[in-house]
Amino acid sequence: MQDETRLGLHESMTRRCLTAFGVKPLQPVLPRYEYFWLYGAVEPLTGEALFLEMPALDAACFQAYLDELSLAYPDTLNLLVIDGAPAHVAKRLQVPENVLLVRLPPYSPELNPIERLWQDLRKWLSSALPADLAALKERVATILRNYSNETLASITGYEYLRNIYSAQSA
Repeated sequence: MQDETRLGLHESMTRRCLTAFGVKPLQPVLPRYEYFWLYGAVEPLTGEALFLEMPALDAACFQAYLDELSLAYPDTLNLLVIDGAPAHVAKRLQVPENVLLVRLPPYSPELNPIERLWQDLRKWLSSALPADLAALKERVATILRNYSNETLASITGYEYLRNIYSAQSA
């Protein structure tokens, strides 16, 4: 399962909290507009993953990610579930032979299990506002390193995916 998420300093770290009736809770927000994109793919049964930090969501960055994925797993057919982002469907993409792109229907991010990983990642990021983009990148890297393969598999391993794999191996 593959997708990317934008992470930046303008993120509003809003979380639910209890306040008195009619009192709006204060939320720390720093109005800075610096971002990076985190590309990621997770194998939902084993939790094996490949993440790559990129400056944009465009065809050139997606091509670089596809090439890295192909080199990281050269002996397997790597199925990537993608959405209809322009970078994913660019005509100039050269999809490596060991990568197969499967496009989701429009407006259906809930079908891509890695979306749950992005949600979990943002939960861990919500505790503090980083001082700068470098600090945010380091925090994201630390969180990703702390995910075990078992945790990644439990977050992204939808039951229907497990059923498909067990039916194929039977």
